[in-house]
Amino acid sequence: MSHQHAAGATGAGSVILELGGDVGVLILDATAALLGHEIEISPDGGSGSGPEAGHRTHSMVRERVTGSGTSYAAVYPGVPAGRYIVWRDADTPAGTVTIVGGEVARFWLAAT
Repeated sequence: MSHQHAAGATGAGSVILELGGDVGVLILDATAALLGHEIEISPDGGSGSGPEAGHRTHSMVRERVTGSGTSYAAVYPGVPAGRYIVWRDADTPAGTVTIVGGEVARFWLAAT
């Protein structure tokens, strides 16, 4: 996570998920302490090659308000299938997650 921003809460139905074929979605569940932080992911070097292998993308942790309560999450729609590193900061991996085409993967990230 490299940046922190102020962001309002999102309501139910405010995120469109693109998935199917070789494309999946990552939902990164987080604690309230990570609200506003942008969390980066990148393809794991062991599971791919080519120009995308070192590319990082980010999504902001937002408050998500639904009928069942409030949670905090970053959503990564339209992620090509493969194994990804979730970055705690610019130099520290928090772990890995596997994205499967047509499915939603989840990863839990707590503040340190």
